[in-house]
Amino acid sequence: MDVADPVVQFHPTCAPHVDVMITSLYCSVVLFPTPALTASDVRVLADVDRMRDKLRHEIQAKPGKWAGALRKFLTADAVAASNSIEGFKVATVDVEDLIAGERDVEVSEENRAETLAYERMMTYIQTLHDEGDFAYSKGFLNALHWMLQGHRHTERRPAGRWRRGPVYVTDARDPSIAAYTGPDVEHLPTLMEELVDWLNGDNGTHPLVRAAMAHLHLVSIHPWADGNGRMSRSLQTLMIAREGVLAPEFSSIEAWLGRPGNTWEYYQVLGRRGSTYQPDQDVSEWIRFNLTAYHQQAQTVHARWGRSGTVWTLLEEYVAGIHQDERVVSALHDVAMSGRVRRTRYEQAEGLSLQQAQRDLRDLVALRVLEPVGRTRARFYTAGPDYPGHVSEVAGTPTILDNPYRR
Repeated sequence: MDVADPVVQFHPTCAPHVDVMITSLYCSVVLFPTPALTASDVRVLADVDRMRDKLRHEIQAKPGKWAGALRKFLTADAVAASNSIEGFKVATVDVEDLIAGERDVEVSEENRAETLAYERMMTYIQTLHDEGDFAYSKGFLNALHWMLQGHRHTERRPAGRWRRGPVYVTDARDPSIAAYTGPDVEHLPTLMEELVDWLNGDNGTHPLVRAAMAHLHLVSIHPWADGNGRMSRSLQTLMIAREGVLAPEFSSIEAWLGRPGNTWEYYQVLGRRGSTYQPDQDVSEWIRFNLTAYHQQAQTVHARWGRSGTVWTLLEEYVAGIHQDERVVSALHDVAMSGRVRRTRYEQAEGLSLQQAQRDLRDLVALRVLEPVGRTRARFYTAGPDYPGHVSEVAGTPTILDNPYRR
């Protein structure tokens, strides 16, 4: 993509003879207009609403112990995926361990810091989903940014404050090429004020469409020196969560965006918006991309919910057959769904003492149901030779995703 100087397009009602340098004194900087939905968009959106309502009712009707495990997995998966888009590669199972407070996880210090910072911010966002006295503000957005980037704060790249100079998104194939240049820094206060007003408004647009537009607005304004992508994806998650249909961890599309093919398309769709800030354009493609993400992530979460419940039920039967306490089901469930379990996670999940957790896992190893890997504090457990194969088969059954626009 070509390198271009920062450009800000102003509201078309501004007098054409007014000099660009003083235009902002007389009229507001525009955001992207929300496009009208096509008949296909409306159908896909209705599908998403139905799937999310169905999942909500199922969770309320059968809030099994596996629901807690699924919530933790989905949170970790969103954190891992959103960070991976920015080049911080930590497996979801390692993120789960880091969130649980496990210190002996083999990740770099940088990846550890980025994971924990993002998880803290996401945890705060999760607490806001039903907050009654809530309003968006520039201060609130900067506070979220500090949670995300405070550990990287420097005078040159401040956290929790608007950037002080130009910002570029470089081409992945050639870092010397600017794929995108953010608006000039002098326009940031006005742009962000307009965005905050828009966030606090309600024009009757479907919440999922508004959340997608909020993502596009913020990532295009690029108000911070770093962390703009994750902030924009987090804002979308928060807006979806505040819709109130599903808890935040069931609502995010960050895991979907983090899949390699989807990440590539994500950058392509954003790239087709232009190499500078050009809000006076049709962004129907962006909406369609996000509706596909909502639909396929809803399919993914619903399928994992079903597999998780089935695996739990099968393990209850299995544990009863080998005459073990039913609490060990949570350890075996972790192994089935995440590939391994650590003593600390099992201990926390069941509220056990250190000695109880160690004894249970030792018994499962003696029965060849689990197999220890590593020594002392870094040890974790995987499926042993006698782990029930039919459970592993159910847990490993892949989900076939439907492309909602190809029906």
